[in-house]
Amino acid sequence: MSVSELRFSLADVAGVRLAVSPVNETVMSMWALASPVYYAVHLPWIDRARVTLRRPEVAARVRPLVELTRPHCWLPDFLTPAARPNVEMAEQLDQIAATPPEVVVRDLLATTPRRPLGAFGRALLTDPSGLLPQVVDALRVWYDEAIAPDWPRMRALLEADVAYRAAQLAEGGAGQLFEQLHPSLRWLGDRVISDDPFERDFDLRGRGLALNPGVFTDRRVLWNLLEDSLPAGVYPVRAVGTLWETAATPPGDPLARVIGPGRAALLHLLETAVTTTDLARRAGMSAGNVSQHLAALHAAGLVSRSRQGRHVLYRNTEVAAALLRASGGG
Repeated sequence: MSVSELRFSLADVAGVRLAVSPVNETVMSMWALASPVYYAVHLPWIDRARVTLRRPEVAARVRPLVELTRPHCWLPDFLTPAARPNVEMAEQLDQIAATPPEVVVRDLLATTPRRPLGAFGRALLTDPSGLLPQVVDALRVWYDEAIAPDWPRMRALLEADVAYRAAQLAEGGAGQLFEQLHPSLRWLGDRVISDDPFERDFDLRGRGLALNPGVFTDRRVLWNLLEDSLPAGVYPVRAVGTLWETAATPPGDPLARVIGPGRAALLHLLETAVTTTDLARRAGMSAGNVSQHLAALHAAGLVSRSRQGRHVLYRNTEVAAALLRASGGG
């Protein structure tokens, strides 16, 4: 079995950080479009995104991104920069736009062992300064057209995962975090062993490691591990199967007769931590209505809330979980 090794110093362990990266989702969503059978959980999004990509004005501007995200090939590291907490898409686009030409060329050449670059990739190799703005424009257009409408929902799921992993890191240290991050990873005290086809032996050299959960990352942890890139890894987010749910209160739900159908519907959606905005989208309610229900549920001890960056996340308490089990006959 092929493996990669990431070697940590004490400074690297202290520099492990978790964040949500909007540009990662924008880039990696292209894989779901190219191989929908492998991303069946995202079919509701794929159906909408395909309609968007068929619009001529979108297709023409997004073409550079399509060419640089070839299925089964490595991504250029400059397209997926290490994300810091609370980073916004505009900041990441500025970071990509400032990529030095020699780094663009280096990252492109690193992606070619399995398959040659397409026409735009070859042109970018010869004129990185002149064509990089087209790449940034493609990212901006695709985010605005295909990702932004669903970004509150995606961000809520990703931030809930970050909160969960941060608690693991605080309670059990780096060992517990990496052992439970993904089945392909093992922590050996001063290194992470990753079961993957990349076969990298990489020393973090005191730069730490940025870890980003990914909606469109489904099989393994993906690494930015070129020597001059900031080290980063994208791992599959937890509970991705709930991302496109629009579940309402189950028919005949006994709990709805006690606390009302609106509040019961929210409890059924709060098994993972989510924001008010995401709850409103999934429950088909207004944000104001959701806020009123959450305030009542929180006052009754059925919902907990915690702050993650600029967002407040809500989740069922153990009391709510017991009520849901009892109302379901459990």
